[in-house]
Amino acid sequence: MILAIDQGTTSSRAIRFAGDGAILSVAQEEFPQIYPANGWVEHDPEAIWQSSLRTAQSAMAEGVSAIGITNQRETIILWDRKTGKALHNAIVWQDRRTADYCAALKADGIEPMVQAKTGLLLDPYFSATKLKWLLDTVPDARARAAKGELAAGTVDSFLLWRLTGGKIHATDVTNAGRTMLFNIHTLAWDEELLKLFDIPASILPEVHANTHLFGETDPSLFGQTIPIAGMAGDQQSALIGQACFTPGMVKSTYGTGCFMLINTGEVAQASANRLLTTPAYKIGETTHYALEGSIFVAGAAIKWLRDKVGILEASEESERMANEANPDHGVVVVPGFTGLGAPYWSPHVRGLISGMTLDTSAADLVRATLEAIAFQTKDLTDAMARDGAPSPAAIRIDGGMSQNRWFAQFLADMLNCPVERPISHETTALGAAALAGITTGLFSGSDDFGAQWKRADVFEPGMDPGRRASLYAGWQKAIERAMV
Repeated sequence: MILAIDQGTTSSRAIRFAGDGAILSVAQEEFPQIYPANGWVEHDPEAIWQSSLRTAQSAMAEGVSAIGITNQRETIILWDRKTGKALHNAIVWQDRRTADYCAALKADGIEPMVQAKTGLLLDPYFSATKLKWLLDTVPDARARAAKGELAAGTVDSFLLWRLTGGKIHATDVTNAGRTMLFNIHTLAWDEELLKLFDIPASILPEVHANTHLFGETDPSLFGQTIPIAGMAGDQQSALIGQACFTPGMVKSTYGTGCFMLINTGEVAQASANRLLTTPAYKIGETTHYALEGSIFVAGAAIKWLRDKVGILEASEESERMANEANPDHGVVVVPGFTGLGAPYWSPHVRGLISGMTLDTSAADLVRATLEAIAFQTKDLTDAMARDGAPSPAAIRIDGGMSQNRWFAQFLADMLNCPVERPISHETTALGAAALAGITTGLFSGSDDFGAQWKRADVFEPGMDPGRRASLYAGWQKAIERAMV
């Protein structure tokens, strides 16, 4: 049995898997979101840790042979090496506080160098400018960092530090690759980038392959020591859990945001269409890369309809309401609550709803919100095609929204491509478990694990091409309005 710790943006979960991928136990706990200012998003690192620990302890059982960790990426934490306490709230990947600084660097012509080394664009989404802000803002942080008193890292590193009782400060290539400090070609922290952002290398973790024996848990946590044997950022972990090990295979995850990755093999393919080039995984000595399109708001938009607008009592109602809506409602929602990601990369855009009339219903708004996620996914597939990526035979989807059958069908119609859902929709956690299983010998390699993947159902495209083009044209007009 393997325990996967899945530390996400809005909740922490732990899932215990059997060797065949069957789920044996699940524990989940939500934690608060903190919004100190417009466009700022923070988490309490203690809430991250305690919710992760409690869920792991709840899902734990005798016979667990290893732990795998997967996590929200780009979120950065700065902590005291002696006490393990964070000096400030975690700055979350959605946070926009460094947008002006990123814009200034772009104006100085820095972005081509950054993209060439990291595969990323200059955007506050990534960790480097957040970490610079922490070092510049927290009293005495720079002086203490210079003395070797502080450590910094993404959520995986913080959890690893706590799980090992402060003995191990490490990360993996997929999380390091999202910091904007890591050279994805040399697979090492980059001196030029560290100097650019004024980040001392001494505070950063060691970087390892995804299949690596990172350390052992402190015996006080689970009553025994358990090897931590796999680690990956959540979107790469979902790619692994979806068994997309062959170049050209695509997965799209619909959680808080939406993230689509296409495996490009051992080639770090540069994008001319504002997609990201990112390490997909390093298993053993072999590194695969991916092109990634990032949508900042997906399931979070449904949560907004539920919690802030109040037209849903539960997210699961969105499927029924979409079916009840007028197919020709004419409403377009641009869910730019924290800016727009790929391929627009516009951090200052905010949400917009257009096309409403006195006939517009709550069901129409729900349907339009779901449609917007599919339209944004089409933005990504079109950008991948312009970058020369082959048309996928199918797209494998996961995440909470993937359970909405109306959405899955509309997605297939908009992409004009079959959409597949796996039997196990816990693909992110399953990917972390797979990595730990490969490290500890439960699986002989990626092919051995991949043979377990099974399709639950497939949604075939059936929309008239003219209607598809008309709907997408309405989306593109709304985007133009939002970006004014």
